Amino acid sequence: MIPYDFGVADTPYLEKLDAIEATLRGVFQARDYRRIDLPIIHDALVFVDHLGEEMRHRMFTFPGPSGEELCLRPEQTIPACQYWIGSGAKNVGRLHYIGSVFRLPTDDTHRRLHFRQMGAEIFGLADRKAGNTEMLKLSIEALRAVGLHDLDVKFGDLSLFSAFVDALDIPRQWRGRMKRHFLRTGYFKTLLSAMSRGATTGSQRLLAHLGTLDAAEGRPAFEGLVDMLGAAPQGARTREEIVDRLMEQAADAVALKLDPKVASLIVKLLSISGPVEKAHEKIRALTKSAGISLDRPLKAMEDRLATLKSLGVEADHVSFSVRFGRNLDYYTGFVFELWTRDAEGPVQVAGGGRYDTLLEQLGAKRSIPAIGVAIRTERVLAAQRKTPR
Repeated sequence: MIPYDFGVADTPYLEKLDAIEATLRGVFQARDYRRIDLPIIHDALVFVDHLGEEMRHRMFTFPGPSGEELCLRPEQTIPACQYWIGSGAKNVGRLHYIGSVFRLPTDDTHRRLHFRQMGAEIFGLADRKAGNTEMLKLSIEALRAVGLHDLDVKFGDLSLFSAFVDALDIPRQWRGRMKRHFLRTGYFKTLLSAMSRGATTGSQRLLAHLGTLDAAEGRPAFEGLVDMLGAAPQGARTREEIVDRLMEQAADAVALKLDPKVASLIVKLLSISGPVEKAHEKIRALTKSAGISLDRPLKAMEDRLATLKSLGVEADHVSFSVRFGRNLDYYTGFVFELWTRDAEGPVQVAGGGRYDTLLEQLGAKRSIPAIGVAIRTERVLAAQRKTPR
């Protein structure tokens, strides 16, 4: 068994790390990002509900004094959101923070149990384009301030797939499910296959089968089914109303089948990945051939590339993937990562994105647009040193 790395560091290493973090703080503070300090121990259920299945199995959890499940923070965006909600502020907020986050390793090649993370968030800025641009600029400028100039940018936009699905002829019952799961490659492939075959649940298959009967056969079949389940609560509806509704649902279930041409379009879109300009061309060509307009998300891609070029990041250092969503479930739109190299090869040093529904899900009484970034300061140091960590 490979031993865990508990992160013991000596004075020279810590002094270099402190210097990096002080420089990053200076960049954030110069742009009016107020510093806060976030708690380390939290209610585990909040993270389980909002981080997704992958993170569920990587959290350090333990019982609280009253039997509740607590955890060490596995990330810091949710605690920052909770702070902002608790503050009751109604204006635009810019915050930054620094501290360790705690996660169980994913495999035997990376056994570190905690790492340093510096983050920044913008809360309540209604102009989403301006917020995206500001956060992207802030992230790149901060990394350059600590000497990282050779940066590659990877980005995606979850709203692009959502707009694509809404533009296709897809049964309404399936659109939300597709949007929720398209980043889960294996599961989505199975889901798409099932949709192409027809009804996907046992009840849908039963309804679809009964829906193939003509009226003379179908109504007696549904009447018999209602009689068999007669003990079930029926509310204020009559027996005839229930039978009529079941027959309508059966007719829908028969029609509930994804056109193979539509499924093919979805597969083609999700396969698009690579240099941003080529990806843009492929998406535009695919949507044109399908008679679909995705002008807004495609214009957003162009604007982000223009922003990067204005910062001196050329297109050959920028990639885009339709299926790029990072590994946290709360992202809703623009997502990005910044990469450089250390002695071991390419390394991600920062990543973030837009999460416009998270604060409301956490209890805010209104919708609060939000975007943030997290910087791995120990990876920044490794990239500076170009020596094995």
